[in-house]
Amino acid sequence: MTAFYIGAAALLLAACAFVLWPLLRTSRRPSPAQSNSASNLAVLREQQALLDADLAAGRIDSAQHLAARTELEQRVLEEDAGRASTSDKAARGSHKAASSAGADASPRGTRATLLAAVLGLAVPLLAVGLYARLGNPAGLLPQAAAQPPVTEADVVAMVEKLAQRMQAQPDDAKGWLMLGRSYAALQRFPDSAKAYARAVALTPNDAQLLVDYADVLAAVAQSAAGEPTQLITRALQIEPGNLKALALAGSAAFERKDYAGAITYWTQARTAAPAGSEFAQGLDASLAEARAAADTPGNAPAPVANAPTVAVAATASPNAAASGAAGKVASPPPAAAEQLAGRITLAPALAGRAAADDTVFIYARAAEGPRMPLAIQRRKVSELPITFTLDDSMAMASEMKLSKFGSVIVEARVSKSGNAMPQAGDLRGQLGPLKPGSAGLVLVIDSVQP
Repeated sequence: MTAFYIGAAALLLAACAFVLWPLLRTSRRPSPAQSNSASNLAVLREQQALLDADLAAGRIDSAQHLAARTELEQRVLEEDAGRASTSDKAARGSHKAASSAGADASPRGTRATLLAAVLGLAVPLLAVGLYARLGNPAGLLPQAAAQPPVTEADVVAMVEKLAQRMQAQPDDAKGWLMLGRSYAALQRFPDSAKAYARAVALTPNDAQLLVDYADVLAAVAQSAAGEPTQLITRALQIEPGNLKALALAGSAAFERKDYAGAITYWTQARTAAPAGSEFAQGLDASLAEARAAADTPGNAPAPVANAPTVAVAATASPNAAASGAAGKVASPPPAAAEQLAGRITLAPALAGRAAADDTVFIYARAAEGPRMPLAIQRRKVSELPITFTLDDSMAMASEMKLSKFGSVIVEARVSKSGNAMPQAGDLRGQLGPLKPGSAGLVLVIDSVQP
């Protein structure tokens, strides 16, 4: 900010000097009468010097020299008298001269000086006024350079604002979808289910919407039985290759102990899943659990350590359990072109300060501009190291998407309270600025919130 002030002052001084220097030179320039008088006196001095030289050389005698010199002195006296007479007349007749047609009572130097003074004030004032009108004065304030971090209250306020807008625009299907995703990100699943229900009523044949709605209903009921399964079946009838629908269909089949059906669905999903992705790895683990359960005598599911789940709205933790299920299915890869993907680890030096049940917030925000999250996930420390993906489908508002910002920051924070508001003692890490579309990121949680 200091550098800005110094640079602006230097430019103003340069502009003033460029405008004022010619005027100041004009104010110091002698008038034509003064210039003519000075020129005449110089000629008379030169003539006197020539007379002295002629006398010294013997070209004229003393009498001739005296006569000529007397004549020159008389002319000098006449010049001085004429100059004095002109000044007196100008002083006595200034009013008369000012009333004459085309006359100017102010001397040229005075006019130039006044004009220079006016411009010397006008140029800086005009520059400051234009910057205040067209520039960004708020950017010079100290608080603009150090904006506070995003808080849970900020996130909740944005979601509530969206909810109010939807009450005024009840036929906006995309708005209801956005609201459903936002509530799911806050783990307010009953509210999310209501928003999804409105979206489905407006667009009943959107396979992905049906799957996301089923996902949230399963989280509310802690089971995929009933309506969630019906919605998944409808989604597969509309789009048989929908990865999330296949994954959830497998989880629902596993929950009702239909292990052969679970293997069939998960195998189809595994065939279409990107090789080496977190989604594919989750399917491999789920398939292994389903095959082990199918081989158990009596066709009873074998006890397993990790239960497969219905991934909530592609933003909640992949470990959000559905009761009675087994194995784990990761969220399918996002369809959005603009995304951020990578891996989050916890620095060994801080490992003793984090409990397995502590919440890990992963979010992206604009490097410059609003501090609201453009995409956010909630995970658990027990899942670390975490492979994450943030994309446009996780936006809380249509105008707040990753793809609409050229530079973003990715942050991860471990919260013991589970509160999105940063608190002293939280563990955090940060990457950026980054361009949306970046992959293979490695973010280390290596510092402590002061």
